[in-house]
Amino acid sequence: MSTTGRSVRAEVRGRLAAADPGLLRFTAGLRTVLAIAATLAVLAALRFDVSHLVAGAIAAMVATFAIREKGRSQQAVTLALGLPVALVSMSLGALLNQRVVVGDLFFVALIYCAVYSRRFGDRGTALGLIGFQIYFASLFVHATAPALPGLYVVIAVAFGSAALARFVLVPQTPAGILDRLRRAFRGRFAQLVAAQAELLDAGPDELDKVVEEVRVRTARLHETALLIQGRLPDGTDDEAVARLLQRRIADAEIAAERLGLMLLTARSARRADTLTLHLPGVHLASPPPLPARDEALDRLRLDLEALRLLVLRPVGPRPGAALSVLRNRLLGYREEENLPAADPAVQDVFRGVGEAARAVLGLRIALDGPQDESDDTPATSRSREELDAEDAAIEVAEEKETGTEEPTGLRRPTTRAAVQVAVGSSLAIVGGEFLSAQRWYWAVLTCWIVFLNTASTGEILVKGYRRLLGTVLGVVAGIGLAGLVGHHTWTAFGLVLLFVFAMFYSAPLSYTLMSFFVTAMLGLLYTLLNTYSLDVLVLRIGETALGAVCGVIAAAVVLPVHTDRRTDELLVTTLDRLADVTRAATDQLSGAPPADLVEKARDLDQALADLRAAVQPLTLPITPLRSRRDTARYLVALLETCAYHARSLAATAELLPTHPAIAADPRLRGAGRRIVHNIEAIAAQVDGGRPAAEIETGPSIAAMLEPGTLRAPRYGRVTDRVLRHLQRLDEAVAGLGRPLKVPVRTPAA
Repeated sequence: MSTTGRSVRAEVRGRLAAADPGLLRFTAGLRTVLAIAATLAVLAALRFDVSHLVAGAIAAMVATFAIREKGRSQQAVTLALGLPVALVSMSLGALLNQRVVVGDLFFVALIYCAVYSRRFGDRGTALGLIGFQIYFASLFVHATAPALPGLYVVIAVAFGSAALARFVLVPQTPAGILDRLRRAFRGRFAQLVAAQAELLDAGPDELDKVVEEVRVRTARLHETALLIQGRLPDGTDDEAVARLLQRRIADAEIAAERLGLMLLTARSARRADTLTLHLPGVHLASPPPLPARDEALDRLRLDLEALRLLVLRPVGPRPGAALSVLRNRLLGYREEENLPAADPAVQDVFRGVGEAARAVLGLRIALDGPQDESDDTPATSRSREELDAEDAAIEVAEEKETGTEEPTGLRRPTTRAAVQVAVGSSLAIVGGEFLSAQRWYWAVLTCWIVFLNTASTGEILVKGYRRLLGTVLGVVAGIGLAGLVGHHTWTAFGLVLLFVFAMFYSAPLSYTLMSFFVTAMLGLLYTLLNTYSLDVLVLRIGETALGAVCGVIAAAVVLPVHTDRRTDELLVTTLDRLADVTRAATDQLSGAPPADLVEKARDLDQALADLRAAVQPLTLPITPLRSRRDTARYLVALLETCAYHARSLAATAELLPTHPAIAADPRLRGAGRRIVHNIEAIAAQVDGGRPAAEIETGPSIAAMLEPGTLRAPRYGRVTDRVLRHLQRLDEAVAGLGRPLKVPVRTPAA
């Protein structure tokens, strides 16, 4: 195969990996489709009728998507336990189908148990989901006691097909998923560099659009880094290797984001605000255009493209290979004598390219092992020596101690959610019976679903709204599809498989889109069962709306967790994690013993991700409280800015024992303590249960930097960078205090 063909294939693989990190969505959809297809093939060969085929398709889908455990052995045990749960659930559904009161009471009890089982982890969640969904399937196909023997065969075939798809046709191992996530990280890193390169040539009318693209791709790179961090414990046997990889991923992410800020600085003729990369819709104020013809800028464009290729493709094995030459040149920019003559801000971009190339080299060594060193330049050799010294200093982290007390009784989230969904389902059953004595269970299903993966009234309201919107659009599509398909059974099943794949592939991206595919698929299933009519699909909308309303009422009245309370709790947690990282990093930079900074930074990232998800009800475009929406967006963006600077400080502090250019400075402890105090003061203001405190002001950290320039920093380049991170963190923390109305203490003159 030609070199061009290989590069095209590598480019395509990189784009696919970046679009779907780890191919998690693709695998979930493909595995479910194959499980359903195998079930239908076996049941058709056994000459089962259409109602049994529909039941088998539902059972196979449930047996596939319910299991979320990462280890194959754990998945096999859960699947084996799920079979008797499904058989019992189908039996009870068939026996209680005609007993209205008893059947309804049992359904409510089953719903309570299914939600409560989440407290037992992934296995409890899966078994509860299987029990509920199979009972629902018995209502959908109108199962009866005489039909149970045949339905037992159907369920057994469905679970066997799910096992075949999971363990044979589409096998997945934690190590394999982690390897695909690594490729996705490379792909998204390369996409970010490509977007950053566009900053050089974007005109005034295009700049805001390009900056927004850089912001989106920066967020996607961070998302992939979090996915990798979550998979490292299961995908890597050696804890030291996992810790090394985690460190190299963090280094690459920080280097990529820093490069974007340096490019923005070169465009704006002043230091770019980190908030630019974190606040949607931010405007870069009137930057002057870069020269159209400039030798240094032409070289920078080529070097950014070289960096993109270096991320995607391995360095060739032969001495003097093209990518080796590019790598050596980019690493050379870490030496002052190799920088081209240019404006100081542009020179700083070249330094950023060199640091990004070093991060790529470290990532490549961590992922692929030792590299060929025969064509190294002195600059490349120095970079390797630094990386080797850092690797040797990385020790296995001690096991974390969790001092948080787990809530009990009705304060436990699973218990509270179980009570809420039981009450909401009871309301949905009563209301659904008024709408339709035959299909009241659609309201119950919607009420159940809006409680999945939600924790506050606002989240449930938003999820219910999105499900209703997707259902309405799906009904419109279902009307057209039912007319086209008619009674062509296998054409309908083929479209069902297509919609199932689309449903799972789109689920993490858009809940509305997923609901659309679900409803369109159900229209086809109704057609197969000869129960399709326009009235049925319109009834589906009514039952969905009723279920969503019942869920919101239950969440708002029964043991409510208001969105404000939920976001405040998560905001306090995020601030506490930010204080932990900042304190540990500044202490280590001031000479304290080493701490587990990477793990602390990971905890901060996870807390911030939870907060970002919880504030979605407050930041939707349809939110009527515009000032509240803008405040929520601003706070989250500022926290992301704080997290970036805290991660950068932590990464630099971890280099302290090995890096020749970094030395501990006790003077940093004072600045760090003030920042930590201010973070804790903000947390106390939000919490309300802590003693009130004031934000302290004092001499600006920027004052320490005034004599320095981009070309000649006052304290040395690494120390200068540490001070600037502290300065930006100090400013961002003070910015957090203003909208939260934290009092400020002005020092006495």
